Amino acid sequence: MHTVWKGAISFGLVNIPVKMFSATKDKGISFRNLHRKCKTPIEYHRTCPTCKEEVPWEDIVKGFEYADNQFVLMEKEEIEAVMPENRKSIEILDFVKLEEIDPIYFDKTYYLGPGDHGDRGYALLRDAMNESGKIGVAKVTIRSKQSLAVVRVYHNSLVIETIFYPDEVRDAGQIPDVPQTVDLPEKEKKMAIQLIDQLTVSFDPTQYQDDYREALEGAIEKKVKGEDIVEAPEKQPERVVDLMEALKASLNQSSPTTGKKGRKKTTPSKKKAAK
Repeated sequence: MHTVWKGAISFGLVNIPVKMFSATKDKGISFRNLHRKCKTPIEYHRTCPTCKEEVPWEDIVKGFEYADNQFVLMEKEEIEAVMPENRKSIEILDFVKLEEIDPIYFDKTYYLGPGDHGDRGYALLRDAMNESGKIGVAKVTIRSKQSLAVVRVYHNSLVIETIFYPDEVRDAGQIPDVPQTVDLPEKEKKMAIQLIDQLTVSFDPTQYQDDYREALEGAIEKKVKGEDIVEAPEKQPERVVDLMEALKASLNQSSPTTGKKGRKKTTPSKKKAAK
């Protein structure tokens, strides 16, 4: 597994070195957008619609749109100045019961492994949380974003799951046309409960699969085996911008072995010779 973050779990005066790894991966099938005419992958450029020119990264600044088409600029240094000082710490703030957190709050899951000399502290926190039945509510900064998170035990390992802040979860009361109190026949409710009971099983994630992805993979595989494939044209060499490189390229093109004006001397092709 590739380490995505290194730091420490802290709670009270305890500090446990840990490494973070992605616990999940997206197995969805992604497609490239091609030009139907020549089958070349489409490129997207950072273009300024006012200047009508491509903009290099060094000329891009972040702006917050506080009103329609009204921006306040924020330099990289200004953003970093307000970031948390302790960016390499998973700071546990409280311990709670897992069932007290509704699943709507959960976002992204990462595995936590012990860092250098962190085995004993790692095992201590894991076993203590297991016996107490509690999970830790923490704050962590990952990729310049501070997130609320929970630390818990999963299959004898520690995991951290980022969760949404309360103001990031939309109010369910805003859902339109949700029926409130409806007078339902008792017979219908009993039948619905009976059906739920009949379909109730112990959760086994291996019993479920992505039917659409498997069907799409099968369709793609058939096309590959049938050689129903296309090749994109070879990408032309990028334009030389550096003056020294341009001079070198010009000298190479005008060398005796390439012929006049940099064109290679060629012999007639077989098709032309046949004519």
